[in-house]
Amino acid sequence: MGAPLSVDVEVDQTRTDKRVAAILVSLALAANNAGAYALSIVAARLLAPGAFGELSSLLAVLVIGVVPAMGLQTVVALRVARLRSAKEPQDSGTLLALGLTTSAIVAAIGLILAPVLVFVLHLGSVVPALLLAVTLGPLTLLGLFHGLLQGSGRFALLAGLMSLEGVGKVGGSLIGLALGGDATGALAGTAIGSYLVIFCGWILCGRPRPRKAGWHAGEVLHAAQAMLALVLLVNLDLVLARHTLPANEAGEYALGAIVTKIAYWLPQAVGVLVLPRFANGDDRRRILPAALAVCAALDALVLLVSLVVGPRLLSFIGGSGYAASTMPVWPFALAGSMLALVQILLFSRLAAGDRRVTVLMWTTVVVETVLVTTWLHSSATQVVTVAACCAGGLALSGALLELRSRR
Repeated sequence: MGAPLSVDVEVDQTRTDKRVAAILVSLALAANNAGAYALSIVAARLLAPGAFGELSSLLAVLVIGVVPAMGLQTVVALRVARLRSAKEPQDSGTLLALGLTTSAIVAAIGLILAPVLVFVLHLGSVVPALLLAVTLGPLTLLGLFHGLLQGSGRFALLAGLMSLEGVGKVGGSLIGLALGGDATGALAGTAIGSYLVIFCGWILCGRPRPRKAGWHAGEVLHAAQAMLALVLLVNLDLVLARHTLPANEAGEYALGAIVTKIAYWLPQAVGVLVLPRFANGDDRRRILPAALAVCAALDALVLLVSLVVGPRLLSFIGGSGYAASTMPVWPFALAGSMLALVQILLFSRLAAGDRRVTVLMWTTVVVETVLVTTWLHSSATQVVTVAACCAGGLALSGALLELRSRR
């Protein structure tokens, strides 16, 4: 008679552990995003407009530069989860060799492109561009440690490493900014903080030693380019609005894009938690609908608030200068919500090894760019409507791919 009670207790404990893990990961992600916004606010107050623009542009390039880390994390998490499911030992040494090779390649590309950044971003010196390249190495390797912890289901440690990442990057940047008073000082602090974080990640992952192994370039490249397309879609409409709209409307659009980011980032913990479960085909088919439902439920709150409050939300975010704005906010929330669903579907297709999803992602990038630049750009509402429709179409296409694969 004692066995059923024991099973029930174990099930309840598992559910509790999952809830705690979701809360910890959500808090870590929220803290990292809040830290990034805080850095921008502090930098805007400490630096002259020209210097702030330089730092902002370099940080934007850094966001794109860490996409290979996202691809590496996805590949490693899925591989570790498959080994765990098959009850095979985790070969951290081989994976560390993969991570070191990837990070070395990314850093080398950054160093090669440093003179190009000086020209494109009108930098006064090559030093900030070199510091950016030096920072990309550890941040890419950090994706490996995230993947090791994520794939093995150690979400509490993963949340701790994410928190350390925020402290190291943002804290280092703030210290460097205070000491140097310019973008060079801030990026030097970012680099130092990043190296400290990967040392902590190495400790948390059991101090693995690299072991020679085959180089799986195709797998990492496929995941990285798919993640790059997703990052572009999250930010593309803002860039297109800046290019096609008058300055004042583009400024309003930038505030609306914050709502897009909120809707996109709010369910991020769902993707972190379910990705390892997607490594198993049966689990993936069973869990995917629930994961999509949770994302939709969370973002329904953002959509509801944007519908009820309307344009007044812009003055709440940006201040009284935007009190007269009549731009609808709910399409921004809808676009971010659709992209959150796209991310879950993308993880599912990557876990299944479906190469078609990459073509689908990049096709959407091209379609949105063409529609806005050649036709639908007479108002901010038109631009965000295109973004929301493209994101919704991509989510629907991803769902159709998923359904066809099940048949």
